[in-house]
Amino acid sequence: MVKKKKNSEQEDSNKIAEKGFEASDYEGNTQLEQGLAETHEQVSDVLHEGTIDRKHGKED
Repeated sequence: MVKKKKNSEQEDSNKIAEKGFEASDYEGNTQLEQGLAETHEQVSDVLHEGTIDRKHGKED
């Protein structure tokens, strides 16, 4: 029984590891979906903002 439980936990971990961001995650109810949506938003904001060494007022 213990071995079966470990296999089930491994399968759950694999499902989580294989999950990628999808636009529908913004309306998701699970902690995983909400976390992916929040992380996607943060990365998008950072990429949009640019780098600290960019001169103020100058567009790339």
